[in-house]
Amino acid sequence: MRIKVLNTNLISLLLTCFFGLAQAGLAQTQTVSGEIMDDLCAKDKSHEGMMEQMKDMGRDPAVCTKKCIEMGAHYVLYDRQKDVVYKIDNQEKAEPFAGKVVRVSGTVQKNKLKIDTIEATPK
Repeated sequence: MRIKVLNTNLISLLLTCFFGLAQAGLAQTQTVSGEIMDDLCAKDKSHEGMMEQMKDMGRDPAVCTKKCIEMGAHYVLYDRQKDVVYKIDNQEKAEPFAGKVVRVSGTVQKNKLKIDTIEATPK
């Protein structure tokens, strides 16, 4: 009888741990705001360094972002208020918003963002 109770408790504990871990890994739909930029400039939290280094691109964040993408960078969303960089899963949805401040609704999992909807917002 005691072994049955012990086995039942052990199974319950294992199931609880399994389902807890499974839920922790699920993506959550959220709305986040920030600037669509490239991961090179996002490391510095600004385009300033890159624009200073490559003066021919001018002072436009959109131009800087697009040039960096051409050099192999990837689009990210940088939330200045939270100081968080989200890697964007579906790059093609970010492309028209390069250098713009946006509001994004999508799924977030471990700072990886899959965009459902995106819209530009005033700076």
